[in-house]
Amino acid sequence: MQNSPASSGLWTLAWRRLCADRIAMAALAVVAAFLALLALSAGGLVAADWEREVGINYAPPSFAAPAPPAGAARAPSSPDTPAVPAAGALAPAAGQNEFDPLAADIAALRAGLGDSEQQALERRSSLPFGADKWGHDILLKTIKGGETSVIVGLAAALLAVGLGTLFGALSGYYGGLVDDAFNWFYSVFTAIPSILMILAVAAVLQQKGVLTIVLILGLTGWTGPYRLMRAEYLKHKAREYVLAADAIGASAWRKMFVHIFPNVSHVALVQLSILVVGFIKAEVILSFLGFGVPVGVVSWGSMLNEAQNELILGKWWQMTAAASAMALLVTAFSLFADGLRDALDPKIK
Repeated sequence: MQNSPASSGLWTLAWRRLCADRIAMAALAVVAAFLALLALSAGGLVAADWEREVGINYAPPSFAAPAPPAGAARAPSSPDTPAVPAAGALAPAAGQNEFDPLAADIAALRAGLGDSEQQALERRSSLPFGADKWGHDILLKTIKGGETSVIVGLAAALLAVGLGTLFGALSGYYGGLVDDAFNWFYSVFTAIPSILMILAVAAVLQQKGVLTIVLILGLTGWTGPYRLMRAEYLKHKAREYVLAADAIGASAWRKMFVHIFPNVSHVALVQLSILVVGFIKAEVILSFLGFGVPVGVVSWGSMLNEAQNELILGKWWQMTAAASAMALLVTAFSLFADGLRDALDPKIK
């Protein structure tokens, strides 16, 4: 007698449906490429030297740079470029006191002056995607800024989904007064517009930093996952497998997170992918308004904050680079989230 093949599980069927969706797979490839690039950036293999001043101030992109004049030795520097003193400017004066306490510092500065002059001469008049006001390469800066924005989005989404799942499990499984308390808490959070809630929490925490932004977004974004997980737990707690676990003496926590949660984890996964998109955009908004990352930390939001002043001068490349990278990643994440939601929907065969 031939054995019948084992039936495929939820995740196997979902993967097959996801693979059949070409748009979702293309979006997944774009997201994977971004994450791989940002992982290399976090490991110091890419964009580690993004703060080097490799170009002149506001160096234009190579495809938009004007042709250099004939016979020019090098492109003229911007008026904002600091002048480098001549090699003889620090020459010791005749009769200098050999016991001068600053003699060692002056000698070290004189020794490094030749390197400074060489670096000033090597600053390029154009870069592939241009430079900012300090001469930083916009391409490397965009990669490093994406690292901050994506880390904030992923960490905040994990925190929000974790809180929403925990609160939804407690509320849906226990019901009664516990459910009423969580519903009241949920109503308070949803009664206030989300942007005002985010700004209020930012004003309370005050201390700027990546961890602060993660807490701001995570503590204000749990309401969506909570509503969905509560509904799932209300539906599943009366299922036969939960009643069987109760009959053998399983504890409430074991029934919630060992028996029920694996059957509703696809809802949490879809919410995670959706919230990453929203939190990346929220981080950009907070940094643009000055509530985001501190000075010295670059993100797509801080780049757009700098670009608003550059646009007045006609320097559009920093805004274009940050906005294009964010639009590409957010669009790919949104398409992948839609495909994942359709693939995990048990009603679709």
